Amino acid sequence: MALHLFQPLPSKPPLPTIPTVTSFLGLGSSTALPNFSNKTNGLIYLEIRAVPSTLQIQQSATRPPGYRTVRNAFTKEPNIISLSSPPSSREEAITQAKTCLAATLQKSLKNTVPFPNKKMKKQKQPRFRVEIPLINDSPESVVQLAFDVFSDLNVKRKDSKPTLLLHWPSPTLEEMANKTFSKSQNAVVNSQLGSITLDLLSSSDLVVVLAPEESQLDKISTITDEVNPKPVILFNPKWAFEDEKDFNRRAAAFIESFDVVYSFTGLEVQGFLNSRKGVVLRCVRDGKASGEPWLVMVQEGDKEEMKVVTRFTKRPSIGEVETVLYNLMAANSPLTKSVKSVSDFVKNVTKKFT
Repeated sequence: MALHLFQPLPSKPPLPTIPTVTSFLGLGSSTALPNFSNKTNGLIYLEIRAVPSTLQIQQSATRPPGYRTVRNAFTKEPNIISLSSPPSSREEAITQAKTCLAATLQKSLKNTVPFPNKKMKKQKQPRFRVEIPLINDSPESVVQLAFDVFSDLNVKRKDSKPTLLLHWPSPTLEEMANKTFSKSQNAVVNSQLGSITLDLLSSSDLVVVLAPEESQLDKISTITDEVNPKPVILFNPKWAFEDEKDFNRRAAAFIESFDVVYSFTGLEVQGFLNSRKGVVLRCVRDGKASGEPWLVMVQEGDKEEMKVVTRFTKRPSIGEVETVLYNLMAANSPLTKSVKSVSDFVKNVTKKFT
């Protein structure tokens, strides 16, 4: 592969600061946040913001519908998780992501042939993407999140645990990861992106690229080709999804080849009279990323419960999410309802006199 395949475009101005709403136990956004515009139809004012934290944390003794009990492979203690609703804590977000990723990876590792020959049908390389938001993207937080996800990820290759090769974007993160992952229950090797040997790549069973920058896409593409057909995971890329439309054609095609296994973005929908909390969520539950929809969920009334308002087969753009939420808020606005009732009244009166 030619070097500098993905030449980065000129740097973009930073997005405006977006205020935090409520604490989400360390959850927020580790990538650039989408910038929604304001909308008005003369009657309804709507402002939609992607926020680092939008969900209230509630400890409840009851288990809502959709929850199921799973056993941690190492502690044997039950974990109560829901794969059909947004996470309500940092721990639950991590558990959701690990459950989705483990199920998807297990199928891939089971079906991967390490040394395919010419007579065998060419395999499609498993490429996955995971996005878990962070309210603090300091090196300590980034490494700790990776440790929480990959140190005891419950996947197996034949009768043993696979070897994970973690690629870090800087020597500082690599050094910090070496110390943190010394307590890992999985076989983990840390390496800096750009200083990787063929021996490291050949000795690993799967590769994870953590918090990469847009400028490192060329290196990621080279690594991905070198380890083919082994699985590659793109974990918390630093660029925003909306930035990808500005990538050149080959870079965009490369990024699109990664199936999103887990992702969510918190939203605050601010209307003229009230505001609601929402989320864009994708959580692959059965190990097949191709059939899982993207959910747009909004807080129902004064309740903390999130309700699905629409589903997308592909990852929705900011404009698509904005339109859905604008129509929802406009339809439920007391001002809109009062105008509609007056309009209906006028129509009825008009009918009587015509």
